[in-house]
Amino acid sequence: MAEFKLSAEKRDVVGKKVSRLRTVGKVPGAVYGPKHPPTRLQFQYRELELALMNAGGTNIIDLDIVGDKSVPVLAREVQRDIIKGDILHVDFLALDMNALIRTEVPVTYNGESPLVAARKAILLTGPNTLTIEVLASNLMNQIEVNLDGLEEMGDTITVADLNLGDEINVINDPDEMIAKIVQPSAARAEEELEALEALEGEEGEEGEEGEEGEEGEEYEDED
Repeated sequence: MAEFKLSAEKRDVVGKKVSRLRTVGKVPGAVYGPKHPPTRLQFQYRELELALMNAGGTNIIDLDIVGDKSVPVLAREVQRDIIKGDILHVDFLALDMNALIRTEVPVTYNGESPLVAARKAILLTGPNTLTIEVLASNLMNQIEVNLDGLEEMGDTITVADLNLGDEINVINDPDEMIAKIVQPSAARAEEELEALEALEGEEGEEGEEGEEGEEGEEYEDED
C-alpha cells in the first residue's frame, strides 16, 4: 500500500471552462497508463499541493477516484504558473505493479570522506538523478551513496560501483561519475608555488657556484 494518498473526482469540464475550476480551489488533471484508460480528473488544490510536496515524482501515491477504484500512480507532469508558481494542471501515470517502469530517481549522499572531513580534499558530485528501470512494485524513491570509502585523493564512485541489486537496472553510462574527492584548488596552487620556489632556489645555487669558479680561474691567470 502506498504511503501517500490523494482523492480525485472525475471531470466533465474541458476547454476554456477549465479555468472556472481554479477559481473555486480545484485543479484539473488526468490519469493514464498502460492498463488504465485516460481519465480527466479534478483535485482539491491544497490536498494536491501537499501530496506533490511530500511524494514528489518518485513516491507512489494511492489515487482514490470517487466512484471508481483506487489506482497506484506517479506524478508525471505538473504545470505551474510561471510567475506565481500555482499548480495549473497535473498528469498522473497509473502503474502496473508487475510491469517494468523507467523513471528518474534522486541521488542522496551519506557519510563523509575522511580527507574531506579533515579539510584536505573537496567532494565533487555527479548528476542529481539517475534513470532506472525497475518493477513498479520495487520502485525506490532515492539512491543512497555512501562516501565513507573515499579515503585517498582521486577516489571515485561511478554508476558501475552502485550496488542496487539485480532487480534495478541503471540506464546511465556505467562510467559516469557519481562522487569523487579531489585536492582543493588553493592547495594545488600552493604546492605548485612551493615547487616553483624550490626549483628557482636550486637554479640560484647552481648559478652562484658557477660564478665563484669563474672568479677563481681569473685570479689564477693574474698570478
